[in-house]
Amino acid sequence: MEVNKDLKKPYGICPAARTIWNADESYNKKGMEKYLTWLLDNGAQSLSIVGSTGENMAMSEVEQKEVLGHVASFIDGQVPLVGGTGKYDTHTTLDLSKYAESVGYDALLVLLPFYYTPHKKSVLQHYRNLRKELSVQMYIYNNPWFAGYELNTPEVQSLIEDGTIQGIKAAHGDPNRVHDLKYYMGDKITVFYGHDYCGMEAYMGGADGWLSGLPAILPKQCRAIQDAVWSGSIEAARKAMNNVIPFVNYFLYDKENGVPHWLEICNYTLTAQGLDVGLPRRPAGDLDDANKKKIEKLLADME
Repeated sequence: MEVNKDLKKPYGICPAARTIWNADESYNKKGMEKYLTWLLDNGAQSLSIVGSTGENMAMSEVEQKEVLGHVASFIDGQVPLVGGTGKYDTHTTLDLSKYAESVGYDALLVLLPFYYTPHKKSVLQHYRNLRKELSVQMYIYNNPWFAGYELNTPEVQSLIEDGTIQGIKAAHGDPNRVHDLKYYMGDKITVFYGHDYCGMEAYMGGADGWLSGLPAILPKQCRAIQDAVWSGSIEAARKAMNNVIPFVNYFLYDKENGVPHWLEICNYTLTAQGLDVGLPRRPAGDLDDANKKKIEKLLADME
């Protein structure tokens, strides 16, 4: 199907929003509303809902639809909305995608079919089959860490040229992937940088936005990086990036046997900024006191 030209184009700081749970692990609508309002108040320009950072793998399809529907109703067109709908199989992905389209999402973020690692020909056809039945914008979630592989630039370009997709979340982390995609496809493709450690470099390579976990917990600081690059001030961009480097290094690398988990870090970072977001769903949990103190100090040291 042809893409609906009336849909908003996602751009800029697009937090991969957390999903907020009650103590009994049911969906916390009021908590989610307060969190989304905080994101918008702190510089978010688009929102990505029930992606990886939103714990989509910890939800049933019924729960995903509940969250997608609630957020669409609450946001009510204020900013472009991206809905995470990718599953391994085309059938389930299409069901979730049609639902997201029906409640008003501007774009879908569709993870590469994962776990069984299908061959590339079938993956490309997966996206083409989705396009046959959807008029919403579709972005590939090109995440080799979660899917076990990624599409290369020529493969992505083939889907852009035939109108199957309109954008991509480049989640490997290497900003060269962003630069490469924009070099070959320019304004034909919307490219979101999809990791946490090279936001400045990705924007300098032409990224149209930043969609990952870091903007979901430090939106104001990420917005400062983006705005500095887009204003043409390399010195200001480096200063803004330097502001978050200690936190990024803690977030990604300061671990012992995998502890603390990044979902746990996300929630406590929000809690330390005054938001009542509770805990991730189990098996993730709470941080120990030592890690909580680390986060509090890292936040206190930021500008």
